[in-house]
Formats: sequence, C-alpha cells, structure tokens
Amino acid sequence: MPGAVTAETIATRRHWSSQPPAAEPSDGVGVQEGELNSVRLTIALIASLLLPATFAGRQPVPLDRVQINDAFWSPWLERNREVTLPHILRLMDETGVRAAFAKAAGKGEPVFVGFHNSDEVMYKTLEAAAYELLRRPDPQWRKLVEALAAEVIAAQEPDGYLCTPASIFRRMGRLHPRFPPDRPLVHELYLFGHLYEAAVAHFRATGSRRLLEAALKNADLVCTRFGPGRSRDVPNHPNIEQALITLYEVTGERRYLEQAKFFVDERGRADGHQLWGAFAQDHRPVTEQAEAVGQVPRACYLYSAMADVARHTRHSAYIAALKRLWADVVGRKLYLTGGVGARAQGEAFGAAYELPNAEAYAETCAAIAFMMWNYRMFLLEGEAKYFDVFERTLYNNFLAAVSLRGDAFFYVNPLASDGVRKFNRGWTPREATGPHVEGAPGRKPWFFCPCCPPNWSRWAASLGRYVYALGENGIYVNLFISSRARFALADRSVEVELKTRYPWEGKVLIRVRPDIPFAFPLRIRLPGWALGNPVPSDLYRYAAGAAKPRIPITVNGKTQRYWIEKGYAVIRKQWEVGDSVTFNLPLAPRKVVAHERVRENAGRVALERGPIVYCLEGWDHAGKVLDILIPLRSSLEAVRRPDLLGGVTVLTGRAQRSGGEALKMVAIPYYAWANRGPTEMAVWLKASGR
Repeated sequence: MPGAVTAETIATRRHWSSQPPAAEPSDGVGVQEGELNSVRLTIALIASLLLPATFAGRQPVPLDRVQINDAFWSPWLERNREVTLPHILRLMDETGVRAAFAKAAGKGEPVFVGFHNSDEVMYKTLEAAAYELLRRPDPQWRKLVEALAAEVIAAQEPDGYLCTPASIFRRMGRLHPRFPPDRPLVHELYLFGHLYEAAVAHFRATGSRRLLEAALKNADLVCTRFGPGRSRDVPNHPNIEQALITLYEVTGERRYLEQAKFFVDERGRADGHQLWGAFAQDHRPVTEQAEAVGQVPRACYLYSAMADVARHTRHSAYIAALKRLWADVVGRKLYLTGGVGARAQGEAFGAAYELPNAEAYAETCAAIAFMMWNYRMFLLEGEAKYFDVFERTLYNNFLAAVSLRGDAFFYVNPLASDGVRKFNRGWTPREATGPHVEGAPGRKPWFFCPCCPPNWSRWAASLGRYVYALGENGIYVNLFISSRARFALADRSVEVELKTRYPWEGKVLIRVRPDIPFAFPLRIRLPGWALGNPVPSDLYRYAAGAAKPRIPITVNGKTQRYWIEKGYAVIRKQWEVGDSVTFNLPLAPRKVVAHERVRENAGRVALERGPIVYCLEGWDHAGKVLDILIPLRSSLEAVRRPDLLGGVTVLTGRAQRSGGEALKMVAIPYYAWANRGPTEMAVWLKASGR
C-alpha cells in the first residue's frame, strides 16, 4: 500500500537513493540532473507532509497545525523551552556528547569520553529543539537546530555509517567492527533510529533536507546490510523499526517499510541469528508472543513498530498479537500512575500482578515508549481506551519525571519512598565512575546513561500532535488541552478551538469553525475514569463502586443527542461557523483499590481525581506518611492551592496514624512530589474500615 506520495515520486526517490547526489555537484550536465533530482525529492517530501496518508485508520495532525494555550500545560512547555532544553545542552557539553561528534568528524584528539550510547542524547535533543522551532519559530532556535544538525552531518562516514564511538576508536587505531553481534551495548541500529526521527523533525521544522539526506543515506546502508540473503541479525534494542516507518511515511520509499517489517519478523527466529532472548523480546516470533517480557522500552518500541506496520499493511497476525500483549500489560502489569516496569534488574516487566511500590522501576523512558505504543494502537484501532491509558501516563509518571523548576529528573519513578533510599540512579555499569553515577533519594540533574532527560524534552515539545486526530472523515478530540487547530477535511478547512481548565476543572468548550458549513462527525473521547473505570481492565477499581453516567453534551446551548462508538461520543451534524460544544466531566475525588492478586496493595487504597493520581508527602504530615491509614468511608474534599507547588488542587480529609492519632490528610498530585526535598511519600495507603 503506497504512502502519501505518487508512484512517480516513489520512482524519483528510488533513482535518487541508488545514486545519491554529491554534496557539491560537479559542473556540466550532471549539475542540472543532480539539481533536478534534488528539486523533485524536495517537492515529494513536502507533498508527503501536506497530503493525507492513504493507509487505513486514523491520521496524525501535524504539530505546526496545533497551538497550545493551556493554563496547565503552557507553563510546562515554556519551562521545557527556557530551562530544560538549555540545561540538557549544557550537560551535553560538560559530558562530551557534542565533542564526540566533533572527534568523529576528525577534529581534536581522538579520545572517547562518556557513555557509548550518548549519540542518542544528541539526536533526542536535536529532535526536541526542532519541535520547539516548529512550535514557535525563532531565529536563535533555528541557529541552534542548524548547528546541531551540522555537527551530526560532519561526523557521518562516506558510506552513511554514523556511530561516534566507533569512528573515534578507529581514529585511535583500535579495531571496532560494525554491527558486532557480540557487542549489544553499542547497538548502532538503535542509535540510527533516533537519527532518523531527529532528521524528520529537522526537515519539518526548517524545510532543509540536509540532515534528512544523511539519514536516508544511513538507512540505505542498513537496507543493503540486513535482509533476505544478507545478515538476518536483529537489533538488540528495537527502535530503528518505527523510525524506518517514519522515513517511509515521509518519502514513500516502500523498502523502508519492508526493512522495518523484516526486523520485526526475524525476531525469535533462531534459524537466522543468535537469539538475544526474552530480555530483548527475541525469544519467539512476534506473532506468537502473548506476554510482555524483558526490558520495557525495548518491548514498547517493538510493539510500536508492529502497530505501525499493521496500520500500513493490515497484518492481522500482528494485530492479534498486539491486542494480547496490550491486555497483558494493562490488565496485569500497569502501575496506577501509568508507569510500566516493576524490576530494576533489566529495567523489566515483572510477573503478572508484580507491582511493588518503593521498588518500582517505572522508568521515564519506559513511560514515554508506553505512550508511543498506546498512541499507535489508537491510530490502528480507533479506540478511546488507548488514550485513557496514554492520559494516565501523561499526567502522572511522565510529569513526575522532571522537577517543577525543569532542571532535575527522575530516571526511576517509584510509588513510595522513605526519603532516604537512593533509588534514582538508572542504568549504570559496575565499572562506571564520575559525578553522575551516584543515586539520589530525589531528582538528579543528569545520569551516567542520560536517556531520560532529552526523551522527556522531545515528548513535551511534541505534545500538540496528540491532542487531535483525523479519521473516518471526521475529527477526534483525544486530550482536553486548551488549543487551536486547523484541519484539512474533505477538501475543506476547519478550525477547532478547545478551552478548558482541565485537569483541575471538568468543563470543556469546543468551538467549530468550518470555512463553509458542511457535515462531518466530531468524536470526543469520554474518559474511562469519568464513566467509572480507572483503567480499561479489572486491575484497578473505585472502592465505592461507580455508576456509568451518561455525560450531557450541548451544542449551541441545547442538549445534543450522540452515540458512543469505541469510547467516543460521536456528534454528526452540519457544522456552522461558530458552533460550540460544551460538556462537564465529573471530577469527584475517588478512592481506588487494586486487584486482589496485587499483594503489595492488599488492604490499601489510593486517591485520584480525574486523570490525576495523588500521594501523601512528609512535608504535609510532620515528616511521616508511611504509617497513615485512610478510612474507607471518609469523605474527600478538593481544595485549590494556588500557593503550593506551582498551583495545584489538593485532596483533604480525615485520617489517622497506625497508633490511633487522628490527623488531617493533605494529598498532593503525584507528579509534584519531591519538589520540596526528600521525605517520605506514598501513593498506596493502608485502609481503615472506619
């Protein structure tokens, strides 16, 4: 099935990729041909970004079509731009990340310093900066983005290979073979995937194809090295697969899709390569996998690629496997905060219902990869439950990962802490040394393996593309974030404006402004929590039970009839300029209990309101919360505290200590914990029957 380009474009691209133009063409007829091919490629790439995709399912909305102006999210996005990204760039300089690219390009003394996978930090940061430029153009940001891109391009070897440690070691005279199957810590293919994503973001933000051409040259090298009749090795760390599909969607070059599918299909097939095992989801063919195992980011990247391939090919065996794996995670291995990954050993999923609190790993990168997977499942299936889980992760595990100042990070996101244990360390080899190796009982400015900070930054910078989607000849509203977006729908233009103070208030207003009146369906996600289901499984439930209310929706002030389809309220009408849709999501505080097989939470409750999970912190309870009991039948009150933690709504109510002492409980949003210094913290609290 072709992508969003014509057959002529694909032919032009194939001709170009088989004979890459030189950076500076020679004089004569060759100049004209080279220039012509470059122009054709540029037109094809731009067209692929503007035209709707022809594959089945939902379509993403380009980031530059959505402007976020939200009371809750805008401060986070501005901190990312003004504090987090500059902080990351400074630490990249201090730890030699950018210097590695210069050394690989032949500049300076060829001495490698740092982490062997640090190339990903450059690529993720470049991607984040490109999204920031796309979100709000600025000459200084463009200068930064172009400088980072130039450093990457300069480090690339003539045939397209790009891995700075390998290039530096070869400059040092040390043997460093490419793609060595016995050197999983290098895993170049994983790094290549982040290069591709950065290159596409750079192209979308600047219109320049320089970095994209470097990425395509690298992808062409991969395609000649791996495949039928060639090496059948698979990446130790999945990631390149979904990035190859991104290249396919931009260029229309089908062999990138086929290469991604090859890597996915070869997993678990011992006749083609030495298996990496369950840790890397390489223990059996993907269509036979039914349980999520191994390192969580690896798994979620792989599942994201499977969903992308299935979206383009309608591969039924992939879809069946994905549904099994998703049900396993959401039904047996998901933290209430939307985190995934119970075990520090291997950064891995645990067994079914193994969900420890203080020892929870719930890595930040795992949360982001999990959102990637859920987003792609939505694009594939169009069901609201995937965004229910996405939203839970977004407002809890994801937001907790960075401080309210924007310059310190969690690699690990537990659900309980004694305020002393230095849990926040992240993956570090035993022989590692240096200032960023030691763990901490709170957030840290950097890590030995600094994968999480730039990953958080690039995700925050791209948040706008997840608010809406197109599909079934209509518009999806997936997240309730104040914003303005413009869509091309049925050869017409529609502007949608969403206003809300969510997640603190439940009222949502949507204004629809078509260029001319016409009919189309508007699909509004009805959050599972608003209908009485904290998650789309029986892993968690509300303690008092909950009816499933029908949420009233009005159009232009009059009650609107709608039907529910796959978790969305569907309103189909002829939309006029200025039509307004309003509804109110019920934000009552709730007590949550876990499935009886989650031993760690037996006899405990957690608190939430809307999408926000709450915790108790020692700062509000004389330094101790681990001995606090919450009465099951006590009432909770939501109180707005603009003076606390950047402005939050807290939950208050009566509680007691295990010794019988009564106290007033104050619960803060989980994402805001540890911003006042290390202290005791708990999400799950012992429940009292009184």
